[in-house]
Amino acid sequence: MREYGILFTRSARKELELLPAPACERILSEIGSLSRRPFPSGCTKLRGERHLWRIRIGVYRVIYSVLTDRLVIEVIRIRHRKEAYR
Repeated sequence: MREYGILFTRSARKELELLPAPACERILSEIGSLSRRPFPSGCTKLRGERHLWRIRIGVYRVIYSVLTDRLVIEVIRIRHRKEAYR
């Protein structure tokens, strides 16, 4: 099975930089595992959005899109659960 590439939007990179170091490391580890399994157990497809998925990592939410035709995962948003859907 081929691995997916991981891309971050500019806003997702900025959000990641603002997180505490331990949270950032854990989130990057989980995002890295998406390259092998883009739809891990516990991921949720967002309602009303065609290609958006969510994974929970502690109190943080990672919103991402899977482009299966290009084998790319685009990380769109990384936020605390209180702010994730605003």
